[in-house]
This record gives sequence, C-alpha cells and structure tokens, in this order.
Amino acid sequence: MTLALFDFDGTITSKDSLAEFVKFSRGTQRYYAGLFYLSPMLLLYKLGIIPNNRAKELFLAHFFQGMSHKEFTRLGQKFAHHEIDKIIRPKARKALQKHLQQGDCVVIVSASIKCWLEAWCQQHHIALIATELEFKQARFSGRFQTKNCYGIEKVNRVKACYDLTTFDTIYAYGDSKGDSELLALANHAFYKPFH
Repeated sequence: MTLALFDFDGTITSKDSLAEFVKFSRGTQRYYAGLFYLSPMLLLYKLGIIPNNRAKELFLAHFFQGMSHKEFTRLGQKFAHHEIDKIIRPKARKALQKHLQQGDCVVIVSASIKCWLEAWCQQHHIALIATELEFKQARFSGRFQTKNCYGIEKVNRVKACYDLTTFDTIYAYGDSKGDSELLALANHAFYKPFH
C-alpha cells in the first residue's frame, strides 16, 4: 500500500485558503480592514514573539468569534464547493488524481481549518487531517479544539490516524518549513513540486 500526504496551502493551492475564506465570507474590504487592525499582532508574529498557533487563533477570532457552528459550516461548505477549485494548481490536481487512480491512500495534512476543507476533500474522495476550531454552546470560542496542524504536529496527527508500518511507500508534498517534519517522514519527499 502507498500513502500520499499533501500539504494544502501553497503546495496544491496558488493562494492561502484562510485569506480567501475570510474574503469570501466577510468581504474583501473587511478583510483588509482586519489586517490593518491586527497589524501589531501580525508584526509580533513575524518577529517570532507570538507563536504560529496563537497568531492564527487571534486572526480567526477577530473575524469569526461568536459565529454559530451551523453558520460556520454553511459558509465552509459554500466556499469548498464554489471557490477552492479556483485556487488548485493544475499540476497538483494531476498528482492528486494520479494517486487516487492508483488506489493510494491520499490525505491532505493541513494547518488550515477543517470547516472549509472537509467538504472539498469529501467531494474528491480525499482524507483530511486539519486544525479544528473549538465551539462552546455551538458558537466559535476564538480558540482551537486541536493543536494547530503545523510542523511536528502534522506527523503526530498522521501517526495517530494511520499505522505507517502498513504502507510500503510514503509520498509527501510540501512547500514551507511547517512541512519539514512531514517531508522527513516520507520515502519520496517533494518540496514545492507544483510551482
């Protein structure tokens, strides 16, 4: 058996799905106003003072805290069905299709949010491991339910979901330092293969 692990944003997409989802659900004007408002926090993140996971939580909380689970799911499904295919790189689409046609176990392993990736993955018969949001009383709390699926957490989540000893071959595709550990897990690792 073969396992094919794909990072999502930047690897198989030409744009960041988080930014695109915010623009889609909140509007482009509100997105850029939010960036301006959050710029001090984003600067601290760039300087390494605020960690990746906390910066992402604060970013999502600004736009979505208090939103109902039902509404978030509705927006995520709409985005998945109408927008995600527009940002998939053609070469990445071919690689995904090739692995699927070969009967390989294909998994998206992403720091992006399950709420908007899940419907797209289901549509294309691809498994998904992603960051999940915390909902309290069915409303987004502004926090993550899981650890941010980034760096070593990608490997931890893959190992929690799959017994790697059952696979003869492991492919991994990534495009950033957040994928380094995932790429190291594979027999065949590809860095920025679809650019």
